[in-house]
Amino acid sequence: MSDKRTTLITGAGTGIGRGIAVAFSGAGMNVALVGRTASTLLETADLCGPDTRVFEASVNDRDRIAEIVAEIGTIQILVNNAGMNTLKRGLRDMSAERWDEVIDVNLTGAYNCFKAVLPVFLNAGDGLVINISSMAGKRAGTIAGVAYSASKHAMGSLTQSINAEFREEGIRATCIYPGEVDTPILDKRPTPVTDEKRAAALQPGDIAAAALMAANQPDRSIVEEITIFPRQQVS
Repeated sequence: MSDKRTTLITGAGTGIGRGIAVAFSGAGMNVALVGRTASTLLETADLCGPDTRVFEASVNDRDRIAEIVAEIGTIQILVNNAGMNTLKRGLRDMSAERWDEVIDVNLTGAYNCFKAVLPVFLNAGDGLVINISSMAGKRAGTIAGVAYSASKHAMGSLTQSINAEFREEGIRATCIYPGEVDTPILDKRPTPVTDEKRAAALQPGDIAAAALMAANQPDRSIVEEITIFPRQQVS
């Protein structure tokens, strides 16, 4: 049976976002892709259905996100996937500007997107938010760095807050905590990941399968968090 729900996916140009877009489109959903680079968004769109819509935007542009949601109209699922990191990640070396940049995209961007879709969800009495966190959102460390870890911990709190405040109004949230995934963000690590380690990492499709499972749960249930990490050590 075709699933005609509409899903708004941020950070959809590469990696996990692309994997989720392809999986959800393959399940019959209409997908709307948001990202900062038009060329990669179009590459993702080519892998999805003919009704796929593309919006070039940064999630920290609150007004633009609101415009996109208004243009789409009906949205049943929001996937907050947009994320970034910097090379200098430690408390000693990270500048205030880089801290702000990471928090603005990873956390405030998710808030912006949720606030934009909230009236749509409330009007429908239904809606699902899938927040993509990280294992760095479970335990901070020097590999992910301070700002990234803080932002990903906060994604869990955002998820819990949505469920606490809006579950009785039909709105649910799931937070997915992936371990290392073979995506472009691995290239940003201060110490390069070897080909052998990269081969052991999760693939974007693995995270997409978890997201699709959450999306297919009956509305009487909430899957608040999913933790998934590679069988072999990658770090």
